[in-house]
This record gives sequence, C-alpha cells and structure tokens, in this order.
Amino acid sequence: MDDVNPEAAGMSAQRLARVDRHLLERFIEGGKIHGALTAVYRRGHLAHFSPLGMADAERSVPVRDDTIFRIYSMTKPITSVALMMLYERGMLQLSDPVSRYIPAFEKLRVYKSGVYPRYETERPAREMQVHHLLTHTSGLTYGFVGRTNVDSGYRKAKLDGADSRFDHTLPEAMEKLAELPLEFSPGERWNYSVATDVCGYLVEVISGRPFPEFLREEIFEPLGMYDTAFSVSDDRLPRFAACYERTAHKETRLQDDPATSPYREEPKFHSGGGGLVSTAHDYLRFARMLLGKGELDGVRMVSRKTLELMTRNHLPGGVELSAIATGAYSESRYDGTGFGLGFSVSLDPAIALISGTPGEFAWGGAASTAFWVDPAEDMVVVFLTQLRPSTTFNFRGQLKQIIYGAIID
Repeated sequence: MDDVNPEAAGMSAQRLARVDRHLLERFIEGGKIHGALTAVYRRGHLAHFSPLGMADAERSVPVRDDTIFRIYSMTKPITSVALMMLYERGMLQLSDPVSRYIPAFEKLRVYKSGVYPRYETERPAREMQVHHLLTHTSGLTYGFVGRTNVDSGYRKAKLDGADSRFDHTLPEAMEKLAELPLEFSPGERWNYSVATDVCGYLVEVISGRPFPEFLREEIFEPLGMYDTAFSVSDDRLPRFAACYERTAHKETRLQDDPATSPYREEPKFHSGGGGLVSTAHDYLRFARMLLGKGELDGVRMVSRKTLELMTRNHLPGGVELSAIATGAYSESRYDGTGFGLGFSVSLDPAIALISGTPGEFAWGGAASTAFWVDPAEDMVVVFLTQLRPSTTFNFRGQLKQIIYGAIID
C-alpha cells in the first residue's frame, strides 16, 4: 500500500485519527464488530489507511492490509461498469428490451394478487428495458426482504441473489425469474432487486464470454485487482475474514466461518449483484478508476462521458428515491438521494442531513461495507467490515461526518 500522507491530501492527520478512535471505542472494544478497515484517498494521495481489530476473532487473526472481505452488493457497481463497457462498444442500447437478450422475459407479467405459485397477473404497461435494470426500476425484487407475496415466491424458487450460490446457473436463474411476476410495471417505481444479477447475465450473453471471465480479463487484471473473485482459493484462505451477524438480542455471533464458508467453492450462480470478495487495495483501485473519470494508471475502463451518464440521476422526472422507492431495504438513504446506472447519487446533502457533496456517488454491501466517490473533493472512501445485516449501524453516515470534518484545505 502507498505511503499515507494526509497533509498532502489536504486533510488533518489528527482529525482522521478520530476514525480509528470512533471504530475502536464505539464498536470494536464493545464487541459490536470485531474488525474493520478504512481507506481515504484524496487529491492523489492516500490520506488514511487503517486496519483495526480482528478479521477472525475465533482464531485471533487480525485485520491486515490484504484481508479479503465479502463485498456483497459492492459487486453491483463493478457489474454495471462491465455492462457499460459493452454499451461503449455499440453492442447494446440502454433502451433495448431485455427480452432481446433473454427471450423468456417476453412473457413477464405484473402481480395483481395470489401467492406462489398461483398468482393472478396482468400485462405490464411497458416492456422492461436495459436501463430499468441498471436503475432498479425494473419491477424485480429480492426474496430476502420478506415483504410481499412476490418476495415470498423468490424465496421459494431459491432466487435470493448472492445467497443462492449453488442453486442455479445464471441461465437457469433467468428462466425461473421469467416465471415470477414483477412487483410493478417497469419504470413506475424503484425497488432494490436482483436486477444487477440480470445485468451480469447480459454481460455474458452480449459479450459471448462467461461473466467471471469477462470481469477477470476486462476489469480485474487490467486494474491489478488480483484478489477480487467469486470464490477464495486455498492459498488465500488465511487472509479471508470471518463474517458475523447481529442477533435480535444485540449479540454478535459468527455467521460464516472462513474454514467452512461456501466461498471456498466456485459457485454455480455468479452473482453480479452480490457475489464477489475483494480487498481494500483492490476496491480502492476500482474506486480510484471511477474518480479518475474511467481511467487509472493509464488503463481506461470507460470514457469520461459514459461515467458522467452513469452518475446522473436517472429516476423518472429527476425525483429523489424517497418519492419513488418501495420497500424499506437498500444500501442508501432515500432523502436527498437519486439513482444512476449502478450507483446512488447525492442530490442535496441538506435534505439528506449528512455531510457530502452533490454529485457524489456510492453504494454498500450486506456485510456493512461501503464506499463513496466525491469528484468535487477529488476523494474516495472505502470502508470494509463483516457484519450482517448492513442496516444494524450507520457506519457510512458516521464516517462521513468524521472524514469530511478532517478536510482542511
């Protein structure tokens, strides 16, 4: 990892030290989490890089610079970039019907009533298009939310995204999705969903290459993200963190032991919505590429104009998520926030009641990981820990307060 130089980044080392104190005193020492790693990069310099606590408390393995974490939904921005790389090559349009690439989606219907597998449905008001997938306005959902009769159908069909690693292949999952109703007609609302898993399958179909191969050859290897993958090889196992969960009784218990984790095997289902593991080094490389307008160290993933398109608010009428979102779960605040092609987009920090900058884009993962890119401040932040669910603590909000408070230039 590069040398840490907060002053060169226009930040206070003394104020950035509050990040570590906050995590140690409020979370790690009290056993709410066992370990974490925070990286702050600004104005071409690494301002803060701090592994804290234990990656595997049961084996007393500390968090290190190269610890491997489950990033879950922080896979989504990577998949979105992969699909937009194909868009730049003229291989698809955002207005293309999804059924052009997945013929089974021609028969998609919208839920009216009933329970799985006997639903009453109706024709959608419009056909699902590629941009509906990238913006989570497709009408698809997630089974683990447990909110509606359609969610229940996803669970019974074993279509829960990253947690369905061995149930279906990508093509099999698409066929099963086509048999279930949509929550609403595409474009009418915003609902966090398996839509980015569908995007991963589109990458496979349109490129003519297996999705993991495309990611490895087109993104991971060119950017030097050598520890980012859908599984953890035996030689990397000592660096793989344990994952924990917060119980209803406010206890922290082991949820996924590295030694017996399903991530030790290559999955049948390569989830573009939540299947990857990565390190702080690797994800910082990806995020710095985004900060660099699509380029890092002479390697270009997408053009400046494509990234500008991806990080605009694409919600109908330019509204905030609070005006259109359905369901209580996502990896973002709704107030003062829009959504682009794979990222949440800050519209107004005053409405969101949190420090930040309009145009900042971000996302997080189910094990409480988070990142954001602030082009106006020329800054990237990556936060990695392993605690489910991600709604347990507001790590991103608290870190934003501290980190923006450390800017002194």
